[in-house]
Amino acid sequence: MIDLKIGMEYCEWFDITKEMVIQFTKLTGDKNPIHLDEQYAEGTRFKKCIAPGMLICGLLSKIIGMDFPGNGSVYFEQDTKFLAPVYIGSRIRILCIVDSIDMVKSNVILRNVVESENGEILIKGVSKVKVL
Repeated sequence: MIDLKIGMEYCEWFDITKEMVIQFTKLTGDKNPIHLDEQYAEGTRFKKCIAPGMLICGLLSKIIGMDFPGNGSVYFEQDTKFLAPVYIGSRIRILCIVDSIDMVKSNVILRNVVESENGEILIKGVSKVKVL
């Protein structure tokens, strides 16, 4: 297992662009107008288009598989709470913190926090990862 320690952190910033959302909706078929139609979104409680939650979870998957713990990691469980919308055009920070390590099973539990630029917590969760 790579040299992880409880409390270790990794964070990365992402700009959430309309192009990302368009690509995601084409790939998944999730064409909910809240993600794509500004006029529709104006009539909702969000007032603007929001990014699909699973797009943000996909960015978390990129971190786990490529950066932290990184290559050789298999993401096998996720518990996610969507607390506030991620607006298209916003900049977010995804933070992963090692909460526990099971050396026998090579499992790591990561706490995840997605924040806006002003520090508002938008999404939080827990990832379970096997490190090969």
